[in-house]
Amino acid sequence: MKITLFGATGMLGRELLSQCLDAGHEVTVLLRTPDKLPGELRTRVNVVEGDGLDPAAVERALSTETDAILFAIGIDARSPEHLCADVTRHILAAMRKSGIRRLVWCGGGNTVSEDDVVSLGSRFVVFFTRVFMGLRHRDKLEQIALLEESHDVDWIGIRPLQMRKGGKRGGYRVGFDRYSGFSKITAGDCANEMICMLEDDTWLHRAPVIQY
Repeated sequence: MKITLFGATGMLGRELLSQCLDAGHEVTVLLRTPDKLPGELRTRVNVVEGDGLDPAAVERALSTETDAILFAIGIDARSPEHLCADVTRHILAAMRKSGIRRLVWCGGGNTVSEDDVVSLGSRFVVFFTRVFMGLRHRDKLEQIALLEESHDVDWIGIRPLQMRKGGKRGGYRVGFDRYSGFSKITAGDCANEMICMLEDDTWLHRAPVIQY
């Protein structure tokens, strides 16, 4: 499968890239700074230099031969306002132009789904991110709203809570089970599930929580 990965240099992105290559997929990455990718990985992928906030760069990273897109862009205190939403907007436009159908993205438990089991723990997650991580909360809300309007795209989301560094462990749950701020998952297991979702329609147009 020919995959374009956004966010390849982050914790989740590195896991996605390594696991995709191990599975034999052909990967294109869009990077502002290609040197951030280790040399042994750069030689195994198609690197497009550019910024996901630039629509032209996003188009360069995609083509009519692209089978699917993986979105692993993270947000921190230095991120511009609307980062994930704006990059997603450019991706959706490029997908429609090139006829690409599949997008698997990583969100977070702070965006509550109507399918979730609402609990004290989930309410605390939303309260905490809204008050102390407002940028991330607003951006992810805007991103998921864009996707929910995109019925013509085969998107699937995954929502980890506390994502930790680590490889594949297995034994995780995917669904709309009760969760809290203590719910954990390794980047390796999150990446594994996202790669499975490339060819699995179980959660089409939905964004389940992933946790142990």
